[in-house]
Amino acid sequence: MRNKIISISLSLIFLLSACASPAEPASLKIAVLPIIDTLPMYVAQQAGLFMKHGVSVEFIPVASAPERDQILAAKQADGTINETLAVMLFNKESVQMQVVRYALRPTEGHGHFFIIASGQSGITSVDGLKGVEIGVSQGTVIEYVTERLLQAAGFGADEIKTIAVPKIPDRMALLASGELKAGVMPDPLASLVVAQGGVIVADDSKYPEYGFSVISFRKAVIEENPQAVKGFLAAIEEATTLVNAEPAKYKNVLSEQSLVPAPLLDAYQPPVFPAAGVPTEAEWQDAMNWLKEKGMLDVDVSYADSVNATLLP
Repeated sequence: MRNKIISISLSLIFLLSACASPAEPASLKIAVLPIIDTLPMYVAQQAGLFMKHGVSVEFIPVASAPERDQILAAKQADGTINETLAVMLFNKESVQMQVVRYALRPTEGHGHFFIIASGQSGITSVDGLKGVEIGVSQGTVIEYVTERLLQAAGFGADEIKTIAVPKIPDRMALLASGELKAGVMPDPLASLVVAQGGVIVADDSKYPEYGFSVISFRKAVIEENPQAVKGFLAAIEEATTLVNAEPAKYKNVLSEQSLVPAPLLDAYQPPVFPAAGVPTEAEWQDAMNWLKEKGMLDVDVSYADSVNATLLP
């Protein structure tokens, strides 16, 4: 009988200790391109901010936007940094993804995308781009921003010419050789092209409504574990404050994650990252109109169902 009581007591102690132990943190998988937009995510990981907010985050490196989208479609990742255009294409038949926050947004003095003329082109101002083929990744935010910037500069539809050069290394090589008169590059690679003789003739720093990126998650993940996504965003908010306060402190992250080319590391100044917020309905509508003009979308995709601000801290 005494042995039985001891056995029951040990079982109770085991059960009580199990109940008292902290719960396992929720887990999220994030598909990441090697882009400057991801800096606050890596800082949040390095500083232990995800664990502080009860979430375990695994980064899944991807080499291209198509690879990123394939991984999300296969449910091998829960969230990512992309653009509203990509979310609209995911949601054209039913809502699959929701935007939960801006990731990076151009600010005065810190453009996100740059139209650059080859040093051999003789082009030194935006007006020199009229009728000139500009290398872009077609059907993406890069082409969208290019057209909107040129329209803002007064270009007519017949004066805007683009050519498909989807791979950024190819665009860089063609600009350097002069085979391509102009092309569009993201920060910080634009600085590398300038170092090779390229000339910036336009950028989106005065038009933040076009060149921003977003953090988005699969809708099923948000519905199944909203607290995990809330914890993730709370960590991003803290990391954003850290990066904006002392950007030079995180030069090691820029190097380790290959976010900035080695030749630029010493002089590179990270952009100012946005505080909590989501795209406006007007921003969403403009991007959707562009996709419809291009024949890539033939339905209206609901802003209310695709943009979710309720998880922000």
